[in-house]
Amino acid sequence: MGTEATMATSPATGMHTPVVMTAGGLVWRRRGGALQVQLVHRPRYDDWSWPKGKLEFGESFQGAAIREVGEETGKEIVLGRPLPGLQYLTPEGRVKRVHYWAARRARRGHDTAALTARAPVAPVDREEVDRVEWLNAADAAQRLTRASDRGPLNALVSAESEGVLDTRTLVIARHGRAVPRTSWHGAERDRPLTPLGHGQASALVPVLAAYGVEHVISSRWERCATTIDPYVRAAGLRPSYSEYLTEAQHERSPSRVAATVRELLEEATESSVICTHRPVLPTVLDALAQHASRTVADGLPTRDPFLEPGEALVAHVADTPSGPRVVATEKVSPQVW
Repeated sequence: MGTEATMATSPATGMHTPVVMTAGGLVWRRRGGALQVQLVHRPRYDDWSWPKGKLEFGESFQGAAIREVGEETGKEIVLGRPLPGLQYLTPEGRVKRVHYWAARRARRGHDTAALTARAPVAPVDREEVDRVEWLNAADAAQRLTRASDRGPLNALVSAESEGVLDTRTLVIARHGRAVPRTSWHGAERDRPLTPLGHGQASALVPVLAAYGVEHVISSRWERCATTIDPYVRAAGLRPSYSEYLTEAQHERSPSRVAATVRELLEEATESSVICTHRPVLPTVLDALAQHASRTVADGLPTRDPFLEPGEALVAHVADTPSGPRVVATEKVSPQVW
């Protein structure tokens, strides 16, 4: 497997230390009223841990998480809410950073589009992982070899106790980099993406697939429709295009944008993505904030441009007795190589 590494500076020595980026998931289910999680055993280290692995060159953390969990368990997953990550030194003296998500098994017939947009799961390499077991959460805490691995498990158990572990996602995507207004002499609605913008659009595909996006709604304008098109094609979806999400219609009636977001929060049962424009984002974010706790709302972007071209905000939505609630958000900046 390939790796993606950066450099960290040691406070003690001032020396640069290689940083190995990894990603994985805590795959969970409920059995007999109990929360269970999946652990893997690695014979090389004789340890029990969460399925995870190194990023390949140009790979997103989300893409790496679903690929590595698939390679180590033999099953497809869909990412849920983010969990606390870890950072530690390897025996070779390198810093390892691990990004974790709560994850559930993908369901055929339910996650069809997301699975269609992915590469098939590779067979499990028994020299890397020779045992995969489901354990009740308390038993898993005892089985884990590394004590620090209990951190993300504690967060998972806490979310379950609060009734906000089972989530769907609403992804807010800003279109990719477009040709500057000053360089475009056609109609504003037809202003196209640049080559970088097309790369950003392609980079969104594994991210949306990782979160199990099954429904696409986009501004009709060219730069948004083109941004979402690679995922639409890869997933075999029929998108919905809306004039309300365009800059012009938003200026006339922001309430219609807010109503679109509320409908997806309150009535949708599948994970969705909205692709829109920078001037529309404040209205979208305000609608999210109205369905979030103060802590989550305070973490939403507040400064223009809110999202850079090609970036996405992933809102994790739990359906609670009092209604849908945004329980966590992530900003994703897919890398273009």
